[in-house]
Amino acid sequence: MYPLPVERWKPLNRALYKASLPLALLVWLLPMLAVLVTSIRSSDELSQGDYWGWPKHFALVENYGTALTQTPMLHYFANSVLITVPSVIGAIVLASMAGFALATYRFPGNTAVLFAFVAGNFVPIQILMIPVRDMALKVGLFNSVWALVIFHVSFQAGFCTLFLRNFIKQLPFEMIEAARVEGASEWTIYLRIVLPLIRPALAALGILVFTFVWNDYFWALCLTQGDEAAPITVGVAALKGQWTTAWNLVAAGSVLAALPSVLMFFLMQKHFVAGLTFGASKG
Repeated sequence: MYPLPVERWKPLNRALYKASLPLALLVWLLPMLAVLVTSIRSSDELSQGDYWGWPKHFALVENYGTALTQTPMLHYFANSVLITVPSVIGAIVLASMAGFALATYRFPGNTAVLFAFVAGNFVPIQILMIPVRDMALKVGLFNSVWALVIFHVSFQAGFCTLFLRNFIKQLPFEMIEAARVEGASEWTIYLRIVLPLIRPALAALGILVFTFVWNDYFWALCLTQGDEAAPITVGVAALKGQWTTAWNLVAAGSVLAALPSVLMFFLMQKHFVAGLTFGASKG
């Protein structure tokens, strides 16, 4: 029923598997390596059609300096921060409260509410494009940072609630009952007992939501127009010219746009792994 561990495979299959891993890794990394190399290539080489060879002249400082100082990249970066940070905080705060209620309270419709959160994760986002855009226009939030913040909080809350509800459900319920017997309020239980115990799960969820929101391009394109509220994902696409495109600047902008989420993962890697394995075993 379950796949066998690699150590128990037949020798030939195990050797083929291990030999194919470096090739698969190279194929997966090749586009990213191409972007990195292009970001340090000079404009003269690109104009001569030298796209795939090793750069003869490195233009690292020139390309990244131009992308930061002569384009609105810093403005796009600031918009992404203003969108991502409130979205992550709002989604996790709402989801932790909803997950706490669904995991600890028994009330009619508990399962139905949980199924509603789960069902929202299966709705294709493309079919929501027109109604969400029309709603943003009617309430006056179109082409604003708050339109993206509100949408991301509402859209990520379903997944976050399901995620945190399952973690809170694994906590010893006797501990919560003991706190209630001692006279602790529900807010005290939530803030001082539940949240500290699920801190690894909160860290893992924060990294996931940060990556989802920071790398979002679809909704940023639907709910913004121009440079006023555009995040960095739309800003990189805006670096393309009308007649010609400086691909070295586009590549440099793409690297700058990807750095925050990559750095966030590596800085929080220990907490991310701990959150994913939280509650997997009992000792």
